[in-house]
Amino acid sequence: MTLGELIEKLGGRLVQGDPEWTVAGVHSSERASAFDLAFADTPAAAATALAGKAGMLVLKPHAGALYPRGKSIIETDHPRLWFARAAKLLAHRASPSGISQSAVVALDAIIASGVTVRAGAVVGARAHIGENTRVEAGAIIGDGVVVGGDCHIHPRAVIYAGTTLGRRVVVHAGAVLGADGFGYVRDDATGAYTQFPQQGTLVIEDDVEIGANSTIDRGALRETRIGRGTKIDNLVHVGHNCDIGEDVIIVALTGISGSSTVGNGAVIAGQVGLGDHVHIGPGVILGGQAGVFSGKTVTNDGLKPGTVLFGTPARPLKQVLREQATLARLARRARKRDGPA
Repeated sequence: MTLGELIEKLGGRLVQGDPEWTVAGVHSSERASAFDLAFADTPAAAATALAGKAGMLVLKPHAGALYPRGKSIIETDHPRLWFARAAKLLAHRASPSGISQSAVVALDAIIASGVTVRAGAVVGARAHIGENTRVEAGAIIGDGVVVGGDCHIHPRAVIYAGTTLGRRVVVHAGAVLGADGFGYVRDDATGAYTQFPQQGTLVIEDDVEIGANSTIDRGALRETRIGRGTKIDNLVHVGHNCDIGEDVIIVALTGISGSSTVGNGAVIAGQVGLGDHVHIGPGVILGGQAGVFSGKTVTNDGLKPGTVLFGTPARPLKQVLREQATLARLARRARKRDGPA
């Protein structure tokens, strides 16, 4: 792809260089060659990049008073985003290789054009695999599962019956989608537990990415839904009946209990725990190891944009620090009053 083609798709302004120059790939400014594209989004990083070997650079407007000759310079307000989008356009996509002889594909499964099903993968009865989707070795697509076009199902991912994936969904290795939720009814007389019906569905909308060994349960009697563009890290669990909005970030080791909702654009950092029936408002940012008790609602009402909530129960960092300082003062007074232990 040429620089001119990238600019036509992504915008930006070529302030120096040849639009017909072919871009071989993307790299860091320290390791890029004359045929690679690199980026810098701070003055210091721009100075380093301009002194390096990268032949093409994406920078903020007026990042340099005078650009070195021989380098192609694209200016845009958000170089990191431009670079990331360019990387996706330039990424090499393996050519379709058809269905492996060792794959098991049901006779009534619908396989669109350009689909790859690798060795040992299983595609169940009445499943529908959209065009140009890749199902890697050992992955299991259950009966009646719908997988949209241009998806990538990595090795040993398991997608249970009743699950629907939109377009351009990425499911990394070991992820399990659509398993039964953890719902049981206890007999008070005997103490025995009986599973509440787990017969709902799971819907994954377009452009979602699900990290390795993450698990998302089907609904009990209705659906679990993951909204468009949401990105889920490795080792995340989403319980049954949850509704996760669009463009949400969920970081590793987070657990979201059943029947919880997360609004559009929220950010949930690592090791966060949400109780059942929790409601997280749009744009809320929960810092690492934050916790929200069952049934509680957390919003940004009355907070400055970008406020990060920490602790259990989750609250603004300034409040957490004040509380910790108060506790420390009380502890010191108690030690002075009571003397050595």
